[in-house]
Amino acid sequence: MDKLITQAKTIIKNHQLRLTKQRRSLIDLLVHQPDHYLDITMVDRLMRDMYPGISHNTIYRNLEEFEEIGLVEITQRSNCKAVKFSCEDGAHQHHHHFICQKCGRVQEIQMPKWPTNFYEQQLPGVQITGHSFELYGLCAQCAKEAGSK
Repeated sequence: MDKLITQAKTIIKNHQLRLTKQRRSLIDLLVHQPDHYLDITMVDRLMRDMYPGISHNTIYRNLEEFEEIGLVEITQRSNCKAVKFSCEDGAHQHHHHFICQKCGRVQEIQMPKWPTNFYEQQLPGVQITGHSFELYGLCAQCAKEAGSK
């Protein structure tokens, strides 16, 4: 965990962002759940409990800045957005996730490499600049618990 916090602080400083106490707390909160997406509304509530005067805008702006510099990953769930500490650290290749819909646990999955023009052939004239691919369901533990009820 200390390694992740040090990594986060280095990334923030390398992007000339100030490392405020609120940003440190936000990092600590996310680093303690590195393999789970947390609902952004829950993150907002926890941060506002720690810092009653902090605005929603400040929390969301910090999360957006963290996403821009690769510190966090934000995904859209069916009813809200969720955030997790990024597993991209320079050593990881681009990858995708399986996300448990019950507990929020995240597992990396590997996808086959497609020819670069695979999608362009289906969408004539477009310029693809990126993509996102996630699988959803129940992790092994949650599936086991659901089966035992």
